[in-house]
Amino acid sequence: MIRKLLVAALGLGLLAGCGTAAAPAAPPPAAPASASSAPGGPPAPAKVAASLAFAGKTLDGQAFDAATLAGKPALLWFWAPWCATCAGQASSVQEVQQEYAGKLGVLGIAGLGSNAEMHEFVSDLEIPDVRTLDDQAGAVWRKFGITQQSTYVLIDAQGKVVTSSYLDAVDLPAKVKTLVG
Repeated sequence: MIRKLLVAALGLGLLAGCGTAAAPAAPPPAAPASASSAPGGPPAPAKVAASLAFAGKTLDGQAFDAATLAGKPALLWFWAPWCATCAGQASSVQEVQQEYAGKLGVLGIAGLGSNAEMHEFVSDLEIPDVRTLDDQAGAVWRKFGITQQSTYVLIDAQGKVVTSSYLDAVDLPAKVKTLVG
């Protein structure tokens, strides 16, 4: 059912866009990064860039610390489960994840919907390889100043945000290729 609705909405969404999110504009201050790491894990960088100083829970409730993305480029994909444009982007993000596995950290950050809707989106659009945070509270959206879903944030290996915008199916792979090198 959701697949039929997404296909119908995709046509309308491409014509009209998905609209804007109701996330507050002021990002919270970044928390200082810790220099410790989990027992048995790789040593954490001495200082994690402010862009990667956030944490959250995956769709399945597992703790996630963005500091694990430090040291290599990262792609953050902000999406909503009802967004037709986001549905159209899902296969591109999955392809980027598969092509650059180990060279690029890919993280979906879902908001503006329930956890059940987020799970349904991931399942219906077949993007199981894309780790996704449940950001219903909008904390990560606010941190990056995201006010509209279907936004990509590209972060270089030093932790600097180099892109924060909508990217189409041609621009995304091109920007990622340049970023990864």
